[in-house]
Amino acid sequence: MTLPQEIIRAKRDGGALPAADIAGFVAGVAEGRISEGQIAAFAMAVFLRGMDRAETVALTLAMRDSGEVLDWSSLPGPVLDKHSTGGVGDNVSLMLAPILAACGAYVPMISGRGLGHTGGTLDKLEAIPGYAVTPDAAVVRRAVREAGCAIVGPSARLAPADGRIYAVRDTTATVESIPLITASILSKKLAAGVGTLVLDVKTGSGAFMADADDSRALARTLVEVAKGAGLRCRALLTGMDEPLAADAGNALELRNALRFLTGEGRDARLEAVTLALAVEALVVGGLAPGAAEAEAAAREALRSGRAAERFARMAALLGGPADLLERPECHLAVAPVVRAVGAGRAGTVAAVDTRPLGLAVVELGGGRRRPGDPIDPAVGLARIAPVGTALAAGDPLCLVHARDEAAAERAVRRVAAAITLADAAEPTPTVLERFG
Repeated sequence: MTLPQEIIRAKRDGGALPAADIAGFVAGVAEGRISEGQIAAFAMAVFLRGMDRAETVALTLAMRDSGEVLDWSSLPGPVLDKHSTGGVGDNVSLMLAPILAACGAYVPMISGRGLGHTGGTLDKLEAIPGYAVTPDAAVVRRAVREAGCAIVGPSARLAPADGRIYAVRDTTATVESIPLITASILSKKLAAGVGTLVLDVKTGSGAFMADADDSRALARTLVEVAKGAGLRCRALLTGMDEPLAADAGNALELRNALRFLTGEGRDARLEAVTLALAVEALVVGGLAPGAAEAEAAAREALRSGRAAERFARMAALLGGPADLLERPECHLAVAPVVRAVGAGRAGTVAAVDTRPLGLAVVELGGGRRRPGDPIDPAVGLARIAPVGTALAAGDPLCLVHARDEAAAERAVRRVAAAITLADAAEPTPTVLERFG
């Protein structure tokens, strides 16, 4: 192996790294032979100098191969997955996985926790009493086989090099590197053994990449590198200039997902993104010949109740209550304080500064200020008025669910400042572009 410092020097000076050097460096990271200082220097060199497509493919494959790679070849259908770059009120995974399972796919979905102002799928699922987000491999395999889907956290055995590299990136101002983001996302998906991946790349005030050009660049790179690594992939660029669902917060978003699955209520923007991703996954995964047939299959999975049943079965197999679908009110936490945020005047919701809404959920206790902080599943924002909603003075912009009155008052002020009313406004577009 080339010495680590020589690999760092080559990238620092703008050179293209051979695949063998990248593989050797990543293996050293996984085995503990590469120090945190060397990881930090490598990450900064990549951040400043970038990587071409071949280098990023090599980095992705090396990180995949740093640990266990799951094999689902015994399953009688295609193995699909989805990844979102994160947003506020983004609970799509909770509906998409069971929809795809009801259409004949198998979905071992490796998900994450909240980061910054965005919510995490695992935090939402932990609002279900007993739900195990890091179960034994045998439990995951049983859930995937019997329910068709299992939404769980990553095992320490999957892409362990990514865990070390990401921890260093998080503390060295190198998180926003597109090659490093791409390799981090795709290495875990490849290690999970999926054959088809659909990506939801967010842009707008509630996204990590607020600039549309940056988001487009990430979407293109993800698709190109996925294909270079042998993974069928498509990506959607979607708007995060307002919350995707009308609710933001862990138990609140879970209730929202259950209403969506049972047909009790579906937010228009949330439905548009969920079905668009389902269409891409079903077509690329070979379960539908075209977009029209894929959308019809996804809608039928919802209408018939099969998608809801798949979610309920998954939750029970992973330790949740067997009657979650029928009696969610018996199992999901409820905040003791609910306060309406009243509109200061009559008008139409014209704009939402989405990031402050996500931060309001964090400050209420629905997210983490520091790693390891406990999560309050009950708190958050509910019934957030979407752009285009006409309101009379005093009508609720949203409902704050809080643990106490002081926390509620702080959130009311933050939400009121983040939502702009005007005389008229049009709803914002949701699915903006498609890649791959």
